[in-house]
Formats: sequence, structure tokens, C-alpha cells
Amino acid sequence: MKKIALIIMSLILIIGGMSSAVMAGDIAMEAGTYSGKAQGMNGEIEVKIKVSEKEIESIEVISEDETDGITDSVFEEIPAEIIANQSFSVDTISGATFASEGLIEAVKNAVKKAKGIAVASNEKTKEIEEASEQSYDVVVVGAGGAGLAAAVEARNGGADVVLLEKMPTIGGNTKISGGGMAAAENWVQKEKGIKDSKARHIKDTLAGGDFKNDPKLVTKLAYKASDAVEWLRDYINVVFEDYLFLFGGHTAKRSLIPEGNTGYEIIKKFRSKADELNIPIKLETKAVELIKDGDRITGVKAEKNGKEIVFNAKKGVILTTGGFGSNVEMRKRFNPEYDEDYLSTNGEGITGDGIVMAENAGAALEGMQYIQSYPICNPITGQLSYIGNTRFISTVLVNKEGKRFVEELERRDVISSSIIAQTGSAAYQIWDQNIMDISKVGENHKAEMNYLLKNDLLVKVDNIKEGADFFNIDDEQLSKTVARYNKFAEQGYDEDFNRRGDLIPIKQPPFYILKAVPAIHHTMGGIKINTNAQVLDKDGNIIPGLFAAGEVTGGVHGANRLGSNAITDAIVYGRTAGQMISK
Repeated sequence: MKKIALIIMSLILIIGGMSSAVMAGDIAMEAGTYSGKAQGMNGEIEVKIKVSEKEIESIEVISEDETDGITDSVFEEIPAEIIANQSFSVDTISGATFASEGLIEAVKNAVKKAKGIAVASNEKTKEIEEASEQSYDVVVVGAGGAGLAAAVEARNGGADVVLLEKMPTIGGNTKISGGGMAAAENWVQKEKGIKDSKARHIKDTLAGGDFKNDPKLVTKLAYKASDAVEWLRDYINVVFEDYLFLFGGHTAKRSLIPEGNTGYEIIKKFRSKADELNIPIKLETKAVELIKDGDRITGVKAEKNGKEIVFNAKKGVILTTGGFGSNVEMRKRFNPEYDEDYLSTNGEGITGDGIVMAENAGAALEGMQYIQSYPICNPITGQLSYIGNTRFISTVLVNKEGKRFVEELERRDVISSSIIAQTGSAAYQIWDQNIMDISKVGENHKAEMNYLLKNDLLVKVDNIKEGADFFNIDDEQLSKTVARYNKFAEQGYDEDFNRRGDLIPIKQPPFYILKAVPAIHHTMGGIKINTNAQVLDKDGNIIPGLFAAGEVTGGVHGANRLGSNAITDAIVYGRTAGQMISK
């Protein structure tokens, strides 16, 4: 992650409040500027604070080495909360607890230097009470990519919109993803002369889902994909890289990559647009039940700080709460194979809430047994490994015996099951400096790379034998495997596994070897919808006033999702839901 120099002044207002908070309790600090340090997840965090005698006026993060896209919100939101509340009693960011606690501790250490006491550690400024009943035209539940797209489009359609999010921050799985978006006939393809078609995208997606997909939903996905990414680029102001990835299962390079290869770029720009359009976002507000008037959905019951709040929705409700990859019991209910033994790449808030609410309101569910694991993940945390994205350029996957065992660009489910069948249920991915430079993963994901190196999950070596010895891989066989792959690269054809995409020799030191395991990544099943993002009941009838989009829905991806189709799905159907509900 690039070092952040983030200065947040004392005039920051509490979200939804009308005035800045006052320091609680007596503190006698010596006015001035002080620094403080503490340990984060990946390394030391250093801050500089400016204080008066009675309050912290600003917090500047001088240096940190946390994971790009996952902890960015830590360094944006926690300083703002400390200043607004003049309190260290602030919520940590879900999925980034160590970084959050490290940042808070660093600020505390700086305050100690100011010869002050801890800032009201057990007292928080009272927040303005939420009204127990509120009315809007549209209530959107879930502030990930789909929810933000839906809220923006509904607002632009003239609707009064509110966005509910149960977590302390927005973004959902979109924020912690690589942000790739599959879109046939996109502008980068045209610039680079890559031939592709929407029909081909449809064919790949249907085949990738074992033809368990709804063809109508897939057709709309493919035909609206390029519009969706152009809307993100031109209206939401998302910056995309000038290169494409070829994800497993696709037959053409069609996946656009946001700046930095992280979904945080998408969420960051969505947040700015939501602020511009004055869309209120209610954080830590958990929707628990849909309200019905006859057959029509007319609102949502939610909980915040133990209090029930009713959000009435004149036009309807849009569910964009994501899948259920972090809900072990729900996974086991629909597919017992995916039990506690599996780690998950998902944020901890991805627990299937919207699916449960919709089912209780009479919605049909589709494909709930289809759960996907991502093949290249951190064996300690389950986090998806972005360093492993070199696989989409040109790498080999081997087992402990030093042998290839699967095509590196096969479908995720095929690669994952193949890895599990190997010795130790782990794989080792190998590439060289040339491929590292082409992929830019070392540049875009420095913090992750440092973490993997520090925890002996990634090794950087001068020769293949040294790397094999580090992981106790058969070094003689591994050298033969790499030499054979290089021969295939020179001739332009992989005789062993017919690898798609580019074949680039692995021969320029230093060499990199990454240890990886599969982890739960996506749940293809969910609420049944039509192409207008309207929710259907068990008889196939539309449930009036209820829409859904993104991973909370089923039918789009069938039995298996192709990489980079998820964000496309979220934006295409999020936009559709927002447009339709506001009419």
C-alpha cells in the first residue's frame, strides 16, 4: 500500500450529526505536535498528531505497511472517529482488527507524549438518536458494489434513497476483491486489437456454470457489461488500468482491472458519488426483516445499538447484502462439504442475511448448493492472494512432488479440487522476475508480498533448486517441470495441459514460489430474480416492491462463477434494480 499522509482536522462532523464533538473528561495536554508508534498487522504504524490543551486537532499517518484495499478504510475512518468523538473508544474495522488496534495504540502513544491522559477511554460522545420510524422512496440494504450502484441509479431516477449497512464501513466483498470486470468488446480490447464478442462471453459463462445458469440473466450480464464499466469510468470516475487479465474459463482477454488491481478503487469512487448525490448511508444498521402489506414489500425492520428502527419504502426495497460465504452453518445446510475446515476469503459480514429475509418473505431460492472456493489463498488467513495473480500472465502450479497437475487457467472449482487432492492439500505457484514485472502485482500489492515473505508463504530465490528446498519440493523434478514448460512456451503450445493464454518462459531470476490453498470465495446460489432484478416467489410470480442484485441472487453464475464476472454482475444488476424501482 502506498504510504498515506492523511490529515483530518478537528472540524470533522459526526455522520448524521449537526456539530463536532467535544472532548469528554479532563485532559491536560501540552499543545504541540507529537509522534507515536505501534505494531500493526504487517509492520509498524507511525502517526503524528497535533493537539491543543484540550483536544486532538489532527492525525497524520506517517507510515504503515498494511494490505492495500483491505485496511485503507482503517486509515481514513478511525482517525476521523477519534477526532469527532475525542475518544479512543471507537469501533475497529471489520477484517482489519490488528491494523485498527495498532493505529489506535499509536495515537494513544502520541497523546502520552503530550503529557495528557487517555482520551476518555470509556466515554463516547452521544450520537444523535435515530428516529424509530423513517420513510423513503427506496431502501437499499447492503453497501457493497451492487448496493451503491443501485442507490446511485435510484437517486438519479428521482427517488429519495437510504442505504443501510450492518458493518462499520461500506464496501462488502467488492472492496476486498481485485475489482476485475469481464466485459466483451471493451475499449482496451479495441485499442489492443483483441477480438471478442458478447455472444462469446455468454457462451463462456454458461459453460463455466455447467449450464445451470439462467440464460436470460447471463445474456443481460454480457450485453450490459461494457455499458456498466463505461458508466463506472465516465460517471463514477473509476480509473482502470490499460491492460486486461484472462481469468480461468474465459476464452478471451476481456477483464478490465481498476487502478491498483483492487476493488477499493471502485468503492472509494462510489462513496464520493453517494456524498455528491446526498445519499444517506446508515452504518452499523442491520436489516432483520422485510415488512409486507399484503403481497407487497413496503419496508425494512432494522436494528442499531439494540434499538429497532422501521424504514418505510414507498417504492420498494433492494437487497444487495451479498452471499453467505462467511456463514459456516448456512454453508453446511446447503452443501455439507464446505464445513469448518475451509477458510474464507469473504468479509465477516457476508452471512446471508438478505437471503434469509427474502426467503421468510416468500421469495424463491436458486442454486444454493453451489459454493465456490478460490484456489490461490493464504494458508494462514484464507485471504485471496493477489500476488498469485501472476497466474493470469504465465506461471506453473506444482505439487510437493514438483509436478504440474492441472491447467493453471482452468475453472476455479477444477483447480481447487485438484489442489485438495495433492499432498498436503496445497499447491506451489512459480514465476520469474519478468512475469512479476508484467503483472505489476509486486508493485500493486507490496504489503501482501512483505507479509507472505515474512510468514514463509512466499520465497524469492536465485535458482529453482533453492526455492524447492525451501518448501521441501522435489527439486530435481521441479527443475524438469519448469524446463518442460519453457520448451512449451518457446513452441507456443502446452502439450501437457493445453494452457490457455500466453506462454512465457520462466527463466529470468530471481524466481518466486508461492504456497497456496483453496478457500471459500463465492456462493452462486441465492434469491431468484428476473432480468429486471425483480424478486420472484416460489410460483414464479413477481413479489411487488422487492428487488435484488449481486451475490445475494442466484441463477447468474450457475454451478460455478468465472473470475471477474462477479463485479460485472453486481454493477449490471445493481444499476438495473435502481433504474427499475425508481420508475
